[in-house]
Amino acid sequence: MSGTAKDAKTILPGATIGILGGGQLGRMMANAGSAMGYRFVALDPTPDAPAGQVARQLVAAYDDREAAGELAKQADVITYEFENVDAGVAAMLMERSYVPQGSELLYTTQHRLREKRAIEAAGVKVAPYAEVRSADELREAAGRFGLPCVLKTATGGYDGKGQWVIRDEAEIGEAFETLSRAGTELVVEQFVRFAKELSVIAARSPQGEIRTFPAAENIHVDNILHLSIVPARIDESLQREAERLAFRIAEGLGVVGLIAVELFLTADGELFVNELAPRPHNSGHYTMEACRTSQFEQHVRAVCGLPLGETSLLTPVVMVNVLGEHVAPLLDRIALKDETAERLGVAPKIHLYGKHEAKAKRKMGHVNVLTADVEQALEWIAETKIWRV
Repeated sequence: MSGTAKDAKTILPGATIGILGGGQLGRMMANAGSAMGYRFVALDPTPDAPAGQVARQLVAAYDDREAAGELAKQADVITYEFENVDAGVAAMLMERSYVPQGSELLYTTQHRLREKRAIEAAGVKVAPYAEVRSADELREAAGRFGLPCVLKTATGGYDGKGQWVIRDEAEIGEAFETLSRAGTELVVEQFVRFAKELSVIAARSPQGEIRTFPAAENIHVDNILHLSIVPARIDESLQREAERLAFRIAEGLGVVGLIAVELFLTADGELFVNELAPRPHNSGHYTMEACRTSQFEQHVRAVCGLPLGETSLLTPVVMVNVLGEHVAPLLDRIALKDETAERLGVAPKIHLYGKHEAKAKRKMGHVNVLTADVEQALEWIAETKIWRV
């Protein structure tokens, strides 16, 4: 278990929170926590990283033990903003500082096979899967699961990287050979023909308090999250079930802080967990204006041992990601009166992350479109033409 009540500490405002990672999640965490009175220091190898623009920054590699030791000296509590943190560094920090999330959850979620087994142990379904060690084993599993099926590396990979959707038997040898080069175990999953992709952010404190945020309906383009629609356009009973599954996973894995639970919803109403992320998540950005407590404030509350905030939805919202190719048209539009928003009755809230180079497909920011009706928010996104670049 990552956190238990007996070793929980209460870290009050005025203290310093150390963050392993200095990207946009760390930046938004620092903004939320600074409003509560906390100070922040981030460790990141990129000078003037997004979090380093709003907090102190130690510029060093994530596996630099000397720098990690300095982070431990400067911080009263340490958290992380992405899961590919060196687990050895996290374990070392546990000896020198207070790391309420521990390293066990990192160890589990950094590896797809360990993660799937942990989800199943919590009593929640994942898509049928198998570890494969050869092209022949992959061929046998593909025969059982049927085509298409998905071959993935057990470690690494995000935004669609480290995976291959096998649609024809002729691809099996090439897929296995290509992904084997990563030097990690491989897992093949049955392809879930989902009707919708959903996610739920859950928070758990060291004292065992758990709260879930409303389920988001997610739409991906080129394997990158494009839209999160809240409330999700599904039956209320399915929304409650998705939140119940996230609650069970947070409890079963002894999470401290946040965990994002990504789910597939099939046409016949079944829910399967796809992946977990033990941190604030892109699909939870909608909470910043649309919920009584944002995911970032909630994460700070959880790792500091404060009572968790109320999570109910204040307004329907659509979050749309701003990638590198969208920055210029968005900036052009910011300077003009938004007559489209006035006509549709929506309120776009812009968040840019301070990244220096706007590369295509790189996440540069997001817009939360607050609305009385998510269809109006979707219409604003379509009419701006920003996302048609």
